[in-house]
Amino acid sequence: MNRQWEVNVLKISTRGRYALRLMLDLALNDKDQYITIKSISERQEISGKYLEQIISVLSRAGYVKSVRGAQGGYKLARPAEEYTVGMILRLIEGSLAPVACMDDTPNQCPRRDKCVTLSVWQKIGKAVSDVVDNITLADLAAEQQAKM
Repeated sequence: MNRQWEVNVLKISTRGRYALRLMLDLALNDKDQYITIKSISERQEISGKYLEQIISVLSRAGYVKSVRGAQGGYKLARPAEEYTVGMILRLIEGSLAPVACMDDTPNQCPRRDKCVTLSVWQKIGKAVSDVVDNITLADLAAEQQAKM
């Protein structure tokens, strides 16, 4: 029997992708006013109900500020330069470790001292962190504006 093995090292969920798009939209449209979920929903073509679920997580974590009422909406709590892709994804996704045995620090796996594959997972985890922790919302906003 011929089997194909698929290794899925890191897969960001739809929720994680949408959270990043939501935060990027806030960064791009920050004109010192609050932005409604409806306007983000229309620009991003994402369900407003789904965005409301995501924004509540971002709000509880202090990533966004909100105001209720006619002039209400959301805005970034801090400048776009202070948010990394990694911060946002970890908030929504949890760990970005490629394998479950790397979720604990220090590593608690009973096989850690004799497992030769651990170094592979560590290198993959470091590579992912090096990317997502070194791209800010401001970087993405500048890249988006250059594409417009």
